[in-house]
Amino acid sequence: MKVTKTKDSENKVVITLEDPDDLFSLRRVIEVGDNITADTTRVIKQDNEFSRPDKGERIKIRIVLRAEKISFDDAIDRLKISGIIVTSNNENIPRGLHHSVMVKISDTIILEKSRWNENYMKILSKSTLKFKYLLVSIDSQEASIASLTGTYLKTTPNIHSGKSGKRYSADRKNESNNSYFESIRIGMDIYLDDPGIKIIFFGPGETKRRLYNYLKEKNEFYQRADISIVEGIEASGEDGIFVFLRSQAMKDLMSNSKIAMVANILDKIMQQISKGEKSYAIGIKEITYAQSLNAIDALVYSDKVFAEIKEEDFIKLLNEIEYNNSKVFATDSTTDLGLRVSSLGGVIALLRYPIT
Repeated sequence: MKVTKTKDSENKVVITLEDPDDLFSLRRVIEVGDNITADTTRVIKQDNEFSRPDKGERIKIRIVLRAEKISFDDAIDRLKISGIIVTSNNENIPRGLHHSVMVKISDTIILEKSRWNENYMKILSKSTLKFKYLLVSIDSQEASIASLTGTYLKTTPNIHSGKSGKRYSADRKNESNNSYFESIRIGMDIYLDDPGIKIIFFGPGETKRRLYNYLKEKNEFYQRADISIVEGIEASGEDGIFVFLRSQAMKDLMSNSKIAMVANILDKIMQQISKGEKSYAIGIKEITYAQSLNAIDALVYSDKVFAEIKEEDFIKLLNEIEYNNSKVFATDSTTDLGLRVSSLGGVIALLRYPIT
């Protein structure tokens, strides 16, 4: 999450959402009566005599919305904020109309509160990410690029080299490689708006190193960028991305990242299950009981949890858990980790001590 204060008011902050944790943090901070400035769409009815009465044109607008209801829209990657329009940038949209804004990962909004207290800023600052990663999975045939922010993964379709067979002259091989590498460079450049991003190359063979050398020659950014080359990942393309995210190399190289922390929590719980130990809790009933004993050390959840508990009740429980200095992580279906958490009832926790 990126959080910056506006110049025109101390009561407004600009928030850019980057992963599922951010949406939960925003959900916990927004209250009824707050103002939200956001880009949205709305249907304007046609008023001329030849238009159908039920026909309208959907247009993009920017509005200030006074929040009346806040809820997740059946998943933790979309937050629905409903309320009354205070102002809009379109004269055909008068104030006082009811409207709903859908906020998603990568969206930017302005949140205005009549009063900001220390707890609100603490919740938002906890979601501020230290690390973002750009993953490049490549061999001589195909490559895939993925942006990893927190536990949220965004992948591109595979890029193919077009190389077929081994009967290549040296000139044709170099020409093909340059075209292939240039396509990858263009795909990577989309994600390089953050100067602190960490880049990781992996895949079978030496193509990853040739790509690295090509990039350094083409752009000074890559000469000073934080780049790692990982060996031992014997898959490429999109498959290689998911192999890497399940690997020990990922945990070693990205030990301070949210996704590595979540992977370690899951691994520890699986180890405890296999050994018959009980310093863990699975499912909302066990989690609630563990929280009543202040026993939760780290908790991971997915949207599956809402099948077992009402959203308002879970938000309240989440606040209580974090106030006890427990670590809390949201996951979604973009990674194998999120799917594993969902298969375990949508919420799991490592405990500070065994409970019965």
